[in-house]
Amino acid sequence: MRKVIGIGETILDILFRDGQPEAAVPGGSVYNGVISLGRMGVNVTFISETGNDRVGEMILANMRENGVSTDNVNVFPEGKSPVSLAFLNERNDAEYIFYKDYPRQRLDVTLPRIDRDDIVMIGSYFAITPVLRDKVKDLLDAAKEAGAIIYYDVNFRSTHANEAIKLMPTILENFEYADILRGSTEDFQNMFRMADPDKIYRDKVAFYCPNFICTDANKDICLRTAAVSKNYPVKQIKAVSTIGAGDNFNAGVVYGLLKQRIRRNDLAELTESDWDSIIRCGSDFAAEVCQSVNNSVSKEFAASYK
Repeated sequence: MRKVIGIGETILDILFRDGQPEAAVPGGSVYNGVISLGRMGVNVTFISETGNDRVGEMILANMRENGVSTDNVNVFPEGKSPVSLAFLNERNDAEYIFYKDYPRQRLDVTLPRIDRDDIVMIGSYFAITPVLRDKVKDLLDAAKEAGAIIYYDVNFRSTHANEAIKLMPTILENFEYADILRGSTEDFQNMFRMADPDKIYRDKVAFYCPNFICTDANKDICLRTAAVSKNYPVKQIKAVSTIGAGDNFNAGVVYGLLKQRIRRNDLAELTESDWDSIIRCGSDFAAEVCQSVNNSVSKEFAASYK
């Protein structure tokens, strides 16, 4: 059975609306997606770290409850599990404040076995920070050697825009590892000062990675590959929270690849119809998660969608 292996941060998101706390949910960019995939019955492993505290216990319990392996999560004895405060505005988009207290030694874990056509998910600052680069690169090298599909969500926040030039060699190295690259217009504005998907693909992505998906909140999803160039309208829904939208779009795309039995060697040959099915899964997952304060798709959705 093919596996999905994610690597990324874990965090407890505390959601505020109108200045009052509304919910506290375990989260993290790749974490949110792998929890959804676990609920869909996918064989999922997550590589991460968390503190030996109540928040860490919540994060690990949520993984186990949803069928995500915790074998490759480092529970560090010093430091504390990270927490974010997410303030929802009138459009239900979030503005974040992060609280982090990591130990000096980070991500002290053994990497899981990776087999051909497994899918490795990476993303956000976790995938480019110099502190964790050696471990992330070890995973990417192992994935490449095994013949796995590497899915990279850049998720480059405005808080790191001032580091873009310094981090660019690592970002581009990740582009080169990636088989599918996904980002939002906001990510690329922060990273390259560009927001036009065609220009981003032509000038910044295509040389490194042939398969590119660009999202833009409630505007069109843009797919650009060597063979297919297509825009997909986004489902217009009444959103409760958009926090997990991009993360679950990623999960849906990965689920679509598995559902369609698409292997790494198939990627270059995918037709417009193949991509239609894959993007539809991404859109369905994203639309579902926006309709609650949870960071992952509901168990009811998972049961009906399988």
